[in-house]
Amino acid sequence: MKKLEQIHYQKFIFPLAVGLIIWLTTAIRPDGVSAPAWKMLAIFVATILGCITQPLPIAGVTLLGFTFTICTGLVPLADQVVNGKIIAKGAIDAFSNSSAWLVAMAFMISRGIVKTGLGRRIALYFVKWFGKKSLGLGYAIGAIDLIVSPATPSNAARAGGVVYPLIQSLADAFESKPNDPSRKRMGAYLTFTEFQVNIITSSLFMTACAPNLIAVSLAGKAGVTMSWMGWLLASIVPAAICLAVVPYFIYKMYPPTVKETPDAKKWANKQLAKLGKFTMPEITMCIIFLITLLLWMLSSSLHIDATLIAFISVSLLLLAGVLTPNDLLHETGAWNILIWLSILVFMAEKLTQFGFIGWISNSIANSLKGINWLLVLIILALVLFYTHYLFASATAHNSAMYLPLLTVAIAAGAPKAVAAQFLAMFSAIMGSTTHYSSPAASVLAASGYVKQDEWWKMSFIFGLFYILVYTIIGLGWMKVIGMW
Repeated sequence: MKKLEQIHYQKFIFPLAVGLIIWLTTAIRPDGVSAPAWKMLAIFVATILGCITQPLPIAGVTLLGFTFTICTGLVPLADQVVNGKIIAKGAIDAFSNSSAWLVAMAFMISRGIVKTGLGRRIALYFVKWFGKKSLGLGYAIGAIDLIVSPATPSNAARAGGVVYPLIQSLADAFESKPNDPSRKRMGAYLTFTEFQVNIITSSLFMTACAPNLIAVSLAGKAGVTMSWMGWLLASIVPAAICLAVVPYFIYKMYPPTVKETPDAKKWANKQLAKLGKFTMPEITMCIIFLITLLLWMLSSSLHIDATLIAFISVSLLLLAGVLTPNDLLHETGAWNILIWLSILVFMAEKLTQFGFIGWISNSIANSLKGINWLLVLIILALVLFYTHYLFASATAHNSAMYLPLLTVAIAAGAPKAVAAQFLAMFSAIMGSTTHYSSPAASVLAASGYVKQDEWWKMSFIFGLFYILVYTIIGLGWMKVIGMW
């Protein structure tokens, strides 16, 4: 007998209660805030809280908030036209968001990397080349994540779909079992290394994790255009330093009991032998992947939108037979993110249009008058970083806080490009905080190789390290390249 899907109705209580309280206080809202802005805030806050408590998956929660926004009359469903002129943009226009489509198409590209087996082959080669010692395996894990990260906007897919299966196989080869003292032989070290490296690569490329694209979209609402190559240029020095030293630091702080790994190379060779020679799908995927990266790097010079490049890449994969239309339809992660990212950005945009973001930004900026913009920017970045302990979703966190913090920084006198990039990088490295900080963290923490108290203690230390590197070296590097 068929049953209804399970809905966690009790998890609606807190978001609805908070949203209703805000809505009912419309009559006593602060001076300078319009009634539509206050009501939009109520829906937005309830939606964000729903994304945290998750009575439904995030796409379902945001769709409910979207529907309620239309039903209350705050925004019409379709464009309202009078005498041939659009007087009010329709809510359905939310799904034309360029950044959301970029993420969705990048998911399709990453599906090709997994489907063809190219990702696994690359991973095995790195183990073969660098796997003689445990430290070398740590760097190999980092290199694997780095290689696939530009075209994998889901850091969970990268960690869980490409890297973790390899970690599990390596751990098994060294008889390192989860939830067992033997976890320290190899599995714990590699798992925690992948977690930290995944954070760093997420900060390096604009297309390496979904919250980055939220930052790009919201920065656009503040009048800041962020390009793929511009992001890479700004983040490459602090990220490169972290990638170079973090695996070593973890090796010293949290060492595997197995130091020499001569069997890793043999294991990788055996696995590569099973795969055989490069297949035509792998070669084709590799060529299209390289073309995509090259076009993204040159997008500003060629005046080609990054989203259009992603569409071109997916079209080439379809024409070459690497992917099929069915592959695209079954890439549920892409369609899921297209829904919720489009809606959250739409809501944030409406808060801006209705004047709420401007009001709160001016209010905070007035309280920070007289403080140097650089100090204000660093304080705001720290607020963004440490409030992530309260969030289980970087997406929800960025959607709620990135734009207000950015507008405050700009109001305090920070150069727009610097403020947008600095806060965006912090929105990536804030994922280093907890075992629930991101889907990637959840995937790796659930493996059982690293205990929760170990995870929190070491993550706190590495969080301080990232803050220092991205603040001192990151801002210094942006000064060198002329961003301020």
